[in-house]
Amino acid sequence: MKKLESSLTNMVLVLTGVAVIMGGILAFVNNLTEGPINDQKAKTLANGIKTVMCVSDLTVTKTDTVKQNDAKGKEFTYIIYQTQDAQGKDLGAAVESTTGGFGGDLKVLVGFDPEGKILGYTLLEHAETPGLGAKADKWFQKGEKGDIIGKTPSEPLTVSKDGGQVDAITASTITSRAFLLAVNSAYNAYKTTPVDAESGATKQKKED
Repeated sequence: MKKLESSLTNMVLVLTGVAVIMGGILAFVNNLTEGPINDQKAKTLANGIKTVMCVSDLTVTKTDTVKQNDAKGKEFTYIIYQTQDAQGKDLGAAVESTTGGFGGDLKVLVGFDPEGKILGYTLLEHAETPGLGAKADKWFQKGEKGDIIGKTPSEPLTVSKDGGQVDAITASTITSRAFLLAVNSAYNAYKTTPVDAESGATKQKKED
């Protein structure tokens, strides 16, 4: 068999061929994993809604998407899941809120009762320094040092270092500020949902 001549043209052809093959393999793997990943995200969200609303048997009756700009002009999307219990009683809503943290975007799911009082929260995604994300997921829970449960952010929640009423995570004021900003923004989106907000499917039962 004749040896392939070493030339720029042949090198380009070989590299192109390898790139095409690798691209095909990656696309195939992505297609195989996309479904399970999306299913896991949906399950995590469904369990998260139950957790932050403090009810194990609920129904998402309406989903609204609200887009708002932060103080720097960056647009963020807030997803509002209106909920009812098994008897059809309005529970309030779970709100997905994203803001910029120390290491990247911080996504929080916050549960509010019909009056806007915080029922619970959980972190959905974060790019914070390892360990800080875990701290934020516990630090502001009921009974902890930065407890925000039961508060109504009609006046924005801020850390004590900024004159507020919430203790920041030790040695992590930036992450604490980002977290509280996400909670405050979630509250604002929930209380000021515009009439023309994009609505999703209704009567979606969240199962385990």
